[in-house]
Amino acid sequence: MRYAVLIALIVLSLGAVAAAETIRIIVNEGICHSCTKNVETIFRTQPQVETVDFDFDNNMLTIQMKPGQTLGDAKLEKLVSNAGYTVVRIVRQR
Repeated sequence: MRYAVLIALIVLSLGAVAAAETIRIIVNEGICHSCTKNVETIFRTQPQVETVDFDFDNNMLTIQMKPGQTLGDAKLEKLVSNAGYTVVRIVRQR
């Protein structure tokens, strides 16, 4: 019984460590539909990025990271700046 509990705890903790992070980036102005390809290309060149989605109504990018991967705030701000926007806020979720 003790081994079953120990194995369950190990499996649960490994899942938490390898969980994929979701990063929501709110930018200073709306991302136009025609600009999404440029923004997506900039983020997809990063090996840590799994997907890039856009919320046009809320001026927000949602970046799904690969499990166990992340990008720092400074790097995210630089990528957003390279796309022609300014970061207002970065929100991270696991």
